Amino acid sequence: MPFDAAAPMIGPNDIFALSAVMTSLAFLGVWLDGTWLGKRTSGVVWVIVIGTALANFHFIPLKSPVYDFIGAYFVPLSIPLLLFKADLKRVVQDGGPVMLAFAVASIGVFIGAVLGYFIFDLGEIGPKVAGVYAAGWIGGSVNFVAVAKAVELTPEQFATAISASAGVSIAGLMILLALPSIPLIRRLVPSKVIEETESAPQESVDEAAGVRFRLPHVAGAIAASFVICALSGIIAASLGIDRYSIMIVTLLAIVVANIFPRTLKRLEGDFELGVYAMYLFFASIGASSDAVSFIQSAPILLVYGLFILAIFLVFFLTAARLLKIDLAYAVIGASSAFVGAAPAAAVASAHGWKDLVTPGVMCGILGYVIATFIGVGLSGLLGGIN
Repeated sequence: MPFDAAAPMIGPNDIFALSAVMTSLAFLGVWLDGTWLGKRTSGVVWVIVIGTALANFHFIPLKSPVYDFIGAYFVPLSIPLLLFKADLKRVVQDGGPVMLAFAVASIGVFIGAVLGYFIFDLGEIGPKVAGVYAAGWIGGSVNFVAVAKAVELTPEQFATAISASAGVSIAGLMILLALPSIPLIRRLVPSKVIEETESAPQESVDEAAGVRFRLPHVAGAIAASFVICALSGIIAASLGIDRYSIMIVTLLAIVVANIFPRTLKRLEGDFELGVYAMYLFFASIGASSDAVSFIQSAPILLVYGLFILAIFLVFFLTAARLLKIDLAYAVIGASSAFVGAAPAAAVASAHGWKDLVTPGVMCGILGYVIATFIGVGLSGLLGGIN
């Protein structure tokens, strides 16, 4: 049998070996976040970069049931674990600036999509792609698919569009993770939240060390998360909205958290489990990122997507400075818009901003609700709907 240089060293069905890689990447990210390098660049960025490198140099496959399992099950399970201590009173208090940042970021995506459409020659699918990209980067992949169907992209056009957008989404996520570590950005957009988080590093370490592994707590948190996800699946199926089940997961988790606040407040280890699940999620994102194909398949769409990302970043950072929005709030609001609810929660947890997890998720869900209408409307205005 001839040797295939493009075949990965670890096959897609080598479950244990790939799981070893994913868990090792997650451990690396957690460990780096406690080091000088991780505090300045975020361990999650390195998880994604190394995962992408391993996949594109054919050490691991670009597609595998392991990645699918993490995305399909670990992400929904992590949402309740991250939200069990969500206090809606704090959401109302702290969510205002995050909501404002989300609105500003969404406007930035919309402006970038419109300006890019008129600047670049996107061909006959230009109006459709503008709407699809605006929806995808204000809401999420569900909105991307919904608008693609609404504007009748062909399978070939859809594959090209989503291939070119994947790299832009990863780049946006990595930039958003790294922004709080960039001194120039910190000077332009000050943050009391980040200063308070960094002002007592020893306290944070002690607090993390003080989290005890109590089997009844961990077992109970995992069981409760599974129950919430199961109920959400049943409700979503009965309503015919299976793709939006994560919204129901979030809603039920918040309801439970506010019905039993005293009980859940005593839980130990639940939030940390959710953070770990998110590190696995980022590892799978990096591993499934084909850095070559999306560049080769549609360079003009890649350039268009990067242009939208650039306008989005400039617009929301400028608005955050002018409106005096705390950088932490701005980053979470922007993450909710550009990469969605689950990654926004992961960004907040990765930086230790526990109080911003729930506002980030709520803004991300709002994006899911409005993005399809925005995308279809934009395509219609540009002539992409017959």
